[in-house]
Amino acid sequence: MIKSAFPTRPIKLLILDVDGTLTDGGLYFAAQGLAMKRFDVHDGLGLVRLQEAGVEVALVSADASPITRARADKLGIRAVFTGCGDKADVVQRLLEERDLTAEQAVYMGDDVTDLAAMSKVGNSAAPASAMAEVCEAADYVTTKTGGHGAVREVCDLIIARLAGD
Repeated sequence: MIKSAFPTRPIKLLILDVDGTLTDGGLYFAAQGLAMKRFDVHDGLGLVRLQEAGVEVALVSADASPITRARADKLGIRAVFTGCGDKADVVQRLLEERDLTAEQAVYMGDDVTDLAAMSKVGNSAAPASAMAEVCEAADYVTTKTGGHGAVREVCDLIIARLAGD
């Protein structure tokens, strides 16, 4: 569901929640306690292409799992914040440190813990599988679900916007 032109301006920074946005939200546990998460290869390629187009990507997660860092390393994402209790504070610091306006950033998240962070940017997105409150607050709701191409959809929109300007 598009509520306004998305994104409104050329984007310099895409900030992503991880679980439920970059993953499908499922957690797989082995009897020994080993945890695994599922990531989508199409989302990964979208993030690589977005970075090649000059847009920085940052991951912000409440979970402190090393899995997030491993996936970020594979994709060349350097700005990784895990174990975040206050995602909005991280988003504000990212904008300030990079001297960016809110309109130059997109935040994408799927749950109520993402709402404050979404309010810090000029462009927000949610996967189709996001909680109802998040979909209502988002500027753009993808047709794809979290961990199944939703991030790629947003990457492609940002790249198209960059190409059009």
